[in-house]
Amino acid sequence: MTNTKDIILKLKEVRDEKGLSYNDIIKLLENNGQYLSKSTIAMVFSDGSEDLSFRYEETIRPIANALLDIETIEDSDNMDVQAMKSLLKYKIQRIEELEHQVSALEAAFDKEKLKHHEKLDAEREQYSKRIAFLMEQINLKDKRMDQLLEAVFTKDKQHAELLERVLICQKCKENNA
Repeated sequence: MTNTKDIILKLKEVRDEKGLSYNDIIKLLENNGQYLSKSTIAMVFSDGSEDLSFRYEETIRPIANALLDIETIEDSDNMDVQAMKSLLKYKIQRIEELEHQVSALEAAFDKEKLKHHEKLDAEREQYSKRIAFLMEQINLKDKRMDQLLEAVFTKDKQHAELLERVLICQKCKENNA
């Protein structure tokens, strides 16, 4: 597969052969329903631009399509141009395949993520029910402990009263004797 550097060099050759100005390239782009700024076009065709990094889909492909009409390979094109058109068509096809694959993988990922979130929600609900049950049990045990503690205090109070009566009663017997 060719690289972007080779494509930019060929685009420069085609531009020189056809004697196109930046404005001519902009008009060709507009005829294809695409737009690139004049500064972007100037940057692509500047000296040493083949060593720069450009986005293929957003920058290189529209220019190549405008200059080379890569959708149709004509008999009048020289071999280099035909080869470049073939390579560019292959790149376009490959990019579309990869974009489709990315979309399919993103959809599968979203589906798995949704499934995982549903599982987490179910587990959260289950744990919430467990926590509510355990809190109810704690409250029940607290209530029982309070009742038992109250019963112990009542028993202790009654025990103290009985003991005091017994002691008072023995003093009465001792005093009467």
